[in-house]
Amino acid sequence: MKTIVVASTNPVKVQATLNAFNRTLSDEQYVAKTVSVHSGVREQPLSSQETIQGALNRAQNAAVEMPGADYWVGIEGGVEETEGDLAAFAWVVVLSKDRVGKGRTGTFFLPEAVARLIRLGKELGEADDLVFNRLNSKQEDGAVGILTGNVVNRIQLYEHAVILALIPFKSESFYEKVAWLEE
Repeated sequence: MKTIVVASTNPVKVQATLNAFNRTLSDEQYVAKTVSVHSGVREQPLSSQETIQGALNRAQNAAVEMPGADYWVGIEGGVEETEGDLAAFAWVVVLSKDRVGKGRTGTFFLPEAVARLIRLGKELGEADDLVFNRLNSKQEDGAVGILTGNVVNRIQLYEHAVILALIPFKSESFYEKVAWLEE
């Protein structure tokens, strides 16, 4: 049994990670452990670069906190101004002792009422809860689920990005090993 440490206690991120590993690397069985670690970026990252850095930092910090695992996964949601609108997405980083994989979710645009609150300093989940009169939506369907009527929910959105981040592990003969973790 392989151990995955998800750098979050959010059940949505844990389920998306397990779904992706079970679909992509199905020759193994997995157990997920969670750890809450800092991203090293703003609570609401405001660019793609800041968001991927947060995902990488989370995965690396999880590896420091729980070094005995086989994989460490960081998932960071972010937003970015695009032609006057606010785009939402997430980056995923998957680490093993000798590989790094990265994937990004699809992108969707937020309604102006949500975008306005984020521009005023709110985090996306908090802004969603205020605009849509919800409670803790980021641990459920999230903005994407609310806005699509759950045609796409947060688990599905993240799952695809985790699958994309697992490409170097699935097709490892095409990817070089990396030495990011000091023994």
